[in-house]
Amino acid sequence: MKKIVLLIHLFLSLFAFAQNEQLAQYYYDKGDFEKAKISYEELLQEIPLNSQYFLRIIDCSQQLQQFESTEKAIQERLDKYNQGNLLVELGYNFQLQKNDDKAKMYYDQALDRIRKNPNQVYGISNTFERKVLLEYALKSYQIAVELEPNFNFNYQIGLLYGQLSNIEMMISTFLDEAFANPQNSIRIQNQLVRFMADEGDANFNELLRKALIVRTQKNQDIFWNHYLSWFYVQEKEFGKAFIQQKAIYKRNPESLATIVNLGQLAIEEENEEAAKEILGFVLQNTLDLELLIQANSYLIAMKIEKATEKDFAAISKELDGLMKQFEISPFTLSLQLIQAHFTAFKLKKPEEGKAIIKRALELQLNDYQVADAKMELADILLYEEKFNQALIYYSQIELDLKNDVMAHEASLKAAKTSYFKADFAWALKQFKELKSANTQLIANDALEYFLLINDNTVVDSTQTALKQFAKGDYLLYQNRNQEAITQFLSILKNHKGQQIEAVTLLRLGNIYEETGDFTLALSQYQTIMDQYSDGIYIDEALYFSAEIYKKQLLLPDKAKPLYEKIIFNHQDSIYFVEARKKFRQLRGDTNL
Repeated sequence: MKKIVLLIHLFLSLFAFAQNEQLAQYYYDKGDFEKAKISYEELLQEIPLNSQYFLRIIDCSQQLQQFESTEKAIQERLDKYNQGNLLVELGYNFQLQKNDDKAKMYYDQALDRIRKNPNQVYGISNTFERKVLLEYALKSYQIAVELEPNFNFNYQIGLLYGQLSNIEMMISTFLDEAFANPQNSIRIQNQLVRFMADEGDANFNELLRKALIVRTQKNQDIFWNHYLSWFYVQEKEFGKAFIQQKAIYKRNPESLATIVNLGQLAIEEENEEAAKEILGFVLQNTLDLELLIQANSYLIAMKIEKATEKDFAAISKELDGLMKQFEISPFTLSLQLIQAHFTAFKLKKPEEGKAIIKRALELQLNDYQVADAKMELADILLYEEKFNQALIYYSQIELDLKNDVMAHEASLKAAKTSYFKADFAWALKQFKELKSANTQLIANDALEYFLLINDNTVVDSTQTALKQFAKGDYLLYQNRNQEAITQFLSILKNHKGQQIEAVTLLRLGNIYEETGDFTLALSQYQTIMDQYSDGIYIDEALYFSAEIYKKQLLLPDKAKPLYEKIIFNHQDSIYFVEARKKFRQLRGDTNL
């Protein structure tokens, strides 16, 4: 019984302590530093060794400009525990009082502590960084490394150079560290990408490119070819990345899989010319069955994407030839699924498409291959308006591959199926859950449909316009573009000025753009800009218009102000980063 009472007492004490800590944090976040200080002082009495509580007390005291009592508290703790980082705290307390000479004296004393014992660098450098005393933080690491060569602070030093705007030294330090410790390459590349896309000055990309080229020329290690290839991929210069990959291949013929992946990236970025060259090189230089099938799959899929009806017979014949060459087996599943999709959606022979998949499902496939096949089968059933059958297969994928990206994709397609059949309540529930999916593309897609259904249900409880819009989207899914255009034009005519109008204009713009009627596409986007400038589709209208002017009509002067509007007025847009990068290119900020 005594043990139970003791445990209950202990539990209640811990609970009360946790509540006190939350209360202290609440006061601190609220800016009520007087109450926060008292709360942290009470916590520190319970756990005197807790440095975080002490530092919060110091921070609160400084916010309250109680500098003398702060100095006394820091000095007493320094005398008691002799921690070097407290010298930085003392110096900073004088800096807040504009007493720079005394502040420098304590900062220098902190550096002397590192000279006497390099292991003190961790606490001291961290405190300098927290106080944004970057030069001192950098000096801390440099002193420690000089005295103890086994220490490695290159990553931290690189970050500090970046924060100090010493870009050349940041690049040099990061690249040296990546070469010495390749396991850190990904982390370093992530930092470099931040500067390339978000934080870098106008010359950053050019400085990085030159630094990599110099290292490639001076050092024959293929590590630098890989890094330079990575750089060109970030810049979407796939032809230049391919040159580096070919140099790697000459010394390491096992690297063709990387070249195939590069071809796939080129396809995703719609660089058809580079993709054909890259994948053509693979076909000429390998007998590896898997790579051959992969390369051929990408090439034929790219061909189908750009094909018009007059090309269908030749593509069908080419697919038959590939299946005859590589035969029906689990290895050729990607080609079989491409053939099934082409047969159903382009040749409009869904029964033949389903037969190809059902034959594939009889093979010895792994779980992911089965999921791929079922996904395509469900897509064809959806094409045939067999909504419930399609939902069964999407659900099977969700159950078989729980929490996998493919399961989330199946969930999204199931939600769209419910949307197509006008079961908006269920579709809304599914889209709401998928808004927080780990995969950004799925999350963005789900958010778009969630807003579409939610907004148009609020303004029209009968969902009349929404039902017509969903029908238009379904016609697009079936590749019945002309009928979809008629459907959307009907919505504009019958629901003019209503909530549905802006997204309808956007859909029409997308269709016209896809069919190459850029003047009509721009007209739809311009109407959104003129009449719905405060709506949720304005950033898309701006970005799509800019892309047409830049890529299709070759009128960069018209594209530039549209990108600029996204930068200044729509910082939360998913197109913000790309718009800023393209605006800088058009303005001539970078020498790419």
